Amino acid sequence: MKRKFIPAEESFQQWKKDPRYVAEYEALEKEFALAFALIEARSKANMTQEEVAEAMGTTQAVVARLESGRVLPSTRTLERFAKATRSRLRISFEPNPRTAAAKGR
Repeated sequence: MKRKFIPAEESFQQWKKDPRYVAEYEALEKEFALAFALIEARSKANMTQEEVAEAMGTTQAVVARLESGRVLPSTRTLERFAKATRSRLRISFEPNPRTAAAKGR
């Protein structure tokens, strides 16, 4: 008997109909965004995790945890990462379209 696979996009469209799924997905968005930004900075610097760790004065395991998105690093740690990858840390606040729409703005 052959097993039928459902394309990921089709599953995602179904899941997006569930408010609990949407809430959890959005809660993880910040973690994914930070992880992506860290990996992108390291990639643009053409550095390995080991090289970033050495420049930060830490271990490769610490850099891997930062890039996993499962930890929320301090601003000081982010600054050290930026310096190590020869990049600039920039933090910004953006309007939340969902909140603004709810307030009728």
